[in-house]
Amino acid sequence: MLKLLNTLILLFIWGNVSAHALERPEVEYKIFQFPRHMIPRIDGNPKDWDIVPDDYIIGIDEHVDTRQGAAVDKNNFDLKIKVGWVKDINRIYFLYEAYDDYWNIDDPGRHSELLELVVDGDLSGGRFLARDHPAGEMLTRLEKYFTFQGVQAQNYHIYTPNKDKSFALVWGCQPWIAEFPWANSAYSCDFKHGESGKLVFEFWITPFDYAPYEGPERAVESELEENKIIGMSWSILEYDDKPLDRGRSEAAWTLSHTFDMIGNAS
Repeated sequence: MLKLLNTLILLFIWGNVSAHALERPEVEYKIFQFPRHMIPRIDGNPKDWDIVPDDYIIGIDEHVDTRQGAAVDKNNFDLKIKVGWVKDINRIYFLYEAYDDYWNIDDPGRHSELLELVVDGDLSGGRFLARDHPAGEMLTRLEKYFTFQGVQAQNYHIYTPNKDKSFALVWGCQPWIAEFPWANSAYSCDFKHGESGKLVFEFWITPFDYAPYEGPERAVESELEENKIIGMSWSILEYDDKPLDRGRSEAAWTLSHTFDMIGNAS
């Protein structure tokens, strides 16, 4: 889980579990509260994050490869993530630093290096993909999608880096949540497609208790408060030079230790 502290405790992790349960209820991660005069500048320079203590870092060792079950090999892929917030601003800030021995970033589709981030700002729980709509056959597939998918919890396919692409592909009916002023990103790196190297990626997103297809006019932002616990997990989809097929990544480094988190906000 993630928790918003003064510092905000905001990382709750969900997975394939029963209702009202969490995948790793014994685990709690912290989100650092930045002073208002030290809000991170989104410019791809991690200097603003130097004030965050090391015990806020979420490293590769916290993740499990839910694709192949591979062991951690930091010579192949390594990362550390810091998460932050600012009191009275409903934004969640991220510093994503990763090393990869092969960066697949030129694929014109979504099968390039991805951070799949799922956020449930009010920890409301339950599935949020159209295929899992409780109405079953009472509604058409499109009716389920436009009224249900991503409305109460949001799924972002974030390109790392977003070279020649938008910031993220939203797996839901509300693509506007990945656009400014609801999100922003910047990165710096020293590699080209197929090379090894380090990526520094900064971004922020806005969590929503209600994010409808119609747009932000009817949306309800998640209110972030000190010591509040929210639902959040992610999976890093690593596409090397020879992906297993066009729909599967080489690895999926998942914080909740179950890939079911992509559609389950328990």
